Amino acid sequence: MTRYERVPEPPETRHHPEDEIDLRELFATLWAGKWIIILTTILFGAAGVAYALYKADIYQANALLAPAEGETGGRLGGQLGNLASLAGVNIGEDGSSNTVIAREVLQSRAFLTDFIRRHELEAPLMATKAWNIRQSEWVYDRDIYNPETDEWGTDEDGESLQPTDWDLVKEFRENHLSVSENKDNGMVTVSVKSLSPVAAQQWTEWLVRDINEHMRAQDIEDAEASINYLESKLDETNIAGMQQVFYQLIESETRTVMLANAQREYVFKTVDPAVVPQEKSEPKRALVVVLAVLLGGMLGVFSVFFRALLSGRSSDNASSVNTSAGFDERA
Repeated sequence: MTRYERVPEPPETRHHPEDEIDLRELFATLWAGKWIIILTTILFGAAGVAYALYKADIYQANALLAPAEGETGGRLGGQLGNLASLAGVNIGEDGSSNTVIAREVLQSRAFLTDFIRRHELEAPLMATKAWNIRQSEWVYDRDIYNPETDEWGTDEDGESLQPTDWDLVKEFRENHLSVSENKDNGMVTVSVKSLSPVAAQQWTEWLVRDINEHMRAQDIEDAEASINYLESKLDETNIAGMQQVFYQLIESETRTVMLANAQREYVFKTVDPAVVPQEKSEPKRALVVVLAVLLGGMLGVFSVFFRALLSGRSSDNASSVNTSAGFDERA
């Protein structure tokens, strides 16, 4: 090999211009399709504005709750625990476990069904279109519910539009109620969303009050059942030691009833009560419009590139057909 001969480049280091993206060609493609991008962005932006304006304002009320301190449930612990369990009395609950149970009951189907029916929330949940702020009243969809006659409409098949318990609980859980817990301090936040700021505050207040009343009534019922059971067992035994145990357990259950009747906030103590919200929580109209514009712009750019890709393939197919025809003519 002479000094003037060039050493061939290894195959892996060879330059392939066709594998690189030509930025000038990229911008040229975008510029050629600029009207498509602009039109798509404007259309999506207008749709976003229309959607944001169409959506009614939604208000959210929040109540911050803390587990009530003391002997919630009033069960006697310590040295009488095992003896009480032998007697069929559950005395192992503490305030924290009672709070966990109350939080789950608050979201349970049975409790929410009773809550909705008790406060007559069927129509406000399922048949309202808006809230009249000036007159402080619901605006109902007359095709679904007539507030004057308290009658529900019918669908195209003639079936009543009156919601079932399943429909009511599903609507309330998915679109209105939210319960969260701060793992660090055990605080519980109950939130309710509604078209009406007044209803959001009122429903939140009712939920807190009703869950406390529900848990109080449940503990009183359990305590009274335990007292009846212990008194029956007391009559059956003549052993002085066992009678003393039964007397102490009856005293404990009696204290449960007394404490339950004396405590207004039985399971949850209100730290920050719900107030009527002055500002809407949804929809975030500016965010909706921005996202719609971005989506429209991205779709426009994608359309331009896809159109250019199809045009390029069509050109390649046409040139290959012409080349084949030229070879046939020479042959």
